[in-house]
Amino acid sequence: MFFNWRLFFRALRLFFIAQPFTVRRWAYGLFFTLLFLLFLAFVALGRLVDRLLFPGFRRQPVRSPVFIIAPPRSGTTLTQKLLSLDDERFVHLKMYQTIFPAVCFQRFFDLVAAIDRGLGRPAERVLGWCERRWFGGWDDLHKMRLNQPEEDDALFLYAFASEAVYMLFPFIRPLWEAGFPDALPPDSRRRLMEYYRSCLQRHLYANDPDKTLLSKATQSCGTVESLRDAFPDAKFVTIVRHPYRSLASHVSLFVPVWQAHSPEITSNGPVARDYAQLGIEWYRHLFAFRNRIDPARYYCIDYRDLVRNPRETIERLYAHFGWTVSPAFRERLEAATERQREFKSKHEYTLEQFGLTKEYVQAELGELLDFYGLER
Repeated sequence: MFFNWRLFFRALRLFFIAQPFTVRRWAYGLFFTLLFLLFLAFVALGRLVDRLLFPGFRRQPVRSPVFIIAPPRSGTTLTQKLLSLDDERFVHLKMYQTIFPAVCFQRFFDLVAAIDRGLGRPAERVLGWCERRWFGGWDDLHKMRLNQPEEDDALFLYAFASEAVYMLFPFIRPLWEAGFPDALPPDSRRRLMEYYRSCLQRHLYANDPDKTLLSKATQSCGTVESLRDAFPDAKFVTIVRHPYRSLASHVSLFVPVWQAHSPEITSNGPVARDYAQLGIEWYRHLFAFRNRIDPARYYCIDYRDLVRNPRETIERLYAHFGWTVSPAFRERLEAATERQREFKSKHEYTLEQFGLTKEYVQAELGELLDFYGLER
């Protein structure tokens, strides 16, 4: 199992030693670091049990996986949910499956769920109440439930190669490889992809070995080159939303988390600007990527089309890849399109709130804005 210990110890040094001591920061840092290490050890143990009890997962092929990759707040969640409605074709990852990525855990949860159904689902009702308490405050931004489709960011977090690292360790530039794994040395990139492939093998083996793996990960904007090399038959779906909107919304998610342990971090300070720069580099990296991959393996969605008519947008994607839209899937798509027309986000942010300007974004991403016909 790959883990970037070098970057992990650098993060600890920056958090605990390179900053002035505060009880609040140390309390948060110690608690969540120990919690993370506990989960990491538990997952490593589960993966070891898999090798003993379910060795067949190592022979599980990962055929033509589909990766949905775009900067955060660009419609990746909606796209994943729409594609996952095609359950005749795809098998996706649910939140609890990304937290516990091992076949033995999956088998255990399947057994618990079967027992609970036999008893009238009391545990399911309790868990539903807990989820509303734990995640309900995020529903307007990104609805999260343990049994719903979710991005596989947790898989990369266990390797310490995820932008989620920045929640506790807000040192974007010194820990750049966490949010941009394509910048890792070649050997580390290879081992990270071997670990990631083993996660996908386990998921397919435990759920539906003959279906196509559907993955969604915004943080993979900085991992697309590694994914292309590791999965030569993979297909990539990306989404372009105006960076004026997505960058501001992206940073807004992390500011409250940073201020919980480090109140001195401001919404328009250097940490927020560095994090926004990561988003800009993701845009630039994906824009260059489209010219380095076979067009038959790549499809770009315009965010405006996605929210205006999800069904037509997904049908065009299917036509590009030569997939057939089944009658059952088309019916589900139509129902989802009707629900989307009733949705309106309650969260709007401006670049200026986070120390950015439109002029700066234009200077950084002007070529991209012009290419996609996005107003300056």
